Amino acid sequence: MAEQAPDVGRLTPPATIRTFVALEVGAALHEALAALLAGPVSRFRGMKPVRPEGLHLTLRFFGEARPAQVAQVAAALAPAAAGCPPCAAAATGLGVFPGRGAPRVLWAGLDAPAPVLVLQQVCERAARDAGFAPEDRPFAPHVTLGRWRQHAPAPHLPAVQLPPARFEELVVYRSELGTGGARYTALHRLPLGGAAPRA
Repeated sequence: MAEQAPDVGRLTPPATIRTFVALEVGAALHEALAALLAGPVSRFRGMKPVRPEGLHLTLRFFGEARPAQVAQVAAALAPAAAGCPPCAAAATGLGVFPGRGAPRVLWAGLDAPAPVLVLQQVCERAARDAGFAPEDRPFAPHVTLGRWRQHAPAPHLPAVQLPPARFEELVVYRSELGTGGARYTALHRLPLGGAAPRA
């Protein structure tokens, strides 16, 4: 019986990948947000919660990127991450985007400290240097909790007490969209303060 020819389409890497860079928020806040999504927030009509692995602070979304662009951005961010000390950020409660009308995004706000704001500016410069279009929206530190795809009334947002975020690692992620939501793969892990990379 003749051997089947390999599926070239599966062997050929994609020309571009959907990518972004984010800070992990630490175990305490991650667990608290996951519990929130499994509790009162789960009853928000029409909202689709993010996967637990999607609970992070995005510093810059790149969209479709060539592998060379991803490598260039990661190389530019490595020294910036090493020069940024691990730090914390207080959680400021829940909110929605946009502020008026039908909600599209549910988020938990963060009071980002100065080192994180500087790191975000470095991410923006690295994105522009790699050929990405400038981001014209001001940086609003938050963790996305869920999204509405269709029109829905604005929910009543409960007052919540959340632990602070603890930032220790900057990650360049690949995002793959699917029927069950986005799936994330870490492409580059950059520890803050120059610590040894996590295995």
